[in-house]
Amino acid sequence: MIAKTRSKKIEMVHYQYSGNEHDVIAGIGLVNLRWHNLTTVGSIPIDYRIYDKDSDGKTKNTHFSEVLALAKKRGIIPEAVVMDAWYSSLDNLKSIRSHGWVWVTTLRKNRIVNHNKQLNKLDISEEGTPIHLRGYGWVTVFKFTTKNGRIDYRVTNKDNPTRQYVKSIMDARWSVEVYHPEVKQNCGIERCQARTSRAQRNHIFLAISAWFEQHKRRISEKIPLYQQNWDVIKNAIAKHIRVLLAYPISFVQNSCPINSNAAN
Repeated sequence: MIAKTRSKKIEMVHYQYSGNEHDVIAGIGLVNLRWHNLTTVGSIPIDYRIYDKDSDGKTKNTHFSEVLALAKKRGIIPEAVVMDAWYSSLDNLKSIRSHGWVWVTTLRKNRIVNHNKQLNKLDISEEGTPIHLRGYGWVTVFKFTTKNGRIDYRVTNKDNPTRQYVKSIMDARWSVEVYHPEVKQNCGIERCQARTSRAQRNHIFLAISAWFEQHKRRISEKIPLYQQNWDVIKNAIAKHIRVLLAYPISFVQNSCPINSNAAN
């Protein structure tokens, strides 16, 4: 979600749920597809879609299916497709299966399984329990408890999955939660005040492009993104101070002349 809470006339802005705010706010929806390498711990965006139902009539789930279909066409072969519960609809799960891919996601506790039971009413073993997901088929569910006591039901269509496999895949998904604040805080993706959709789309693309440039420096020079931004600010301040020190005091006085008549 690209927050535009003070916007009244910016195009593409709709009221949507924000995971960051835990509330419905005004903003531009962005559907991101990222590639995460489990061996090198690298993660980069490979596609995105702007959710603007007024111009294209597409839902977020439609964009979800389209980016996956394009990834398939480009020859991308993932070990697994992972997403949160928001994208765990039957149509999305079947879409991933049609590409011959494994998926791992979180299901809500009230999801109906085994014909007529809620997921949270089942006795789930530590090493996973096969369940029949209504409208889809057989999958395996694992029960995870977070540090704050929240229970997550993580499900996959992989054959004979292990608990560690599901955990590693879901942990990799956290990279998208790191990417969002980076592209907001370091690349200013939320700061465009232009009203037209074309200007907003251009700004979003340039912000993501800026993230790539910073990411390349992070890899090649081992400089974190936040350090890169601070270096720019620090160098600008240092240069400004050097310029001020290079001129005599009269330069400051001449820049703000005193009206002698007014003084008298």
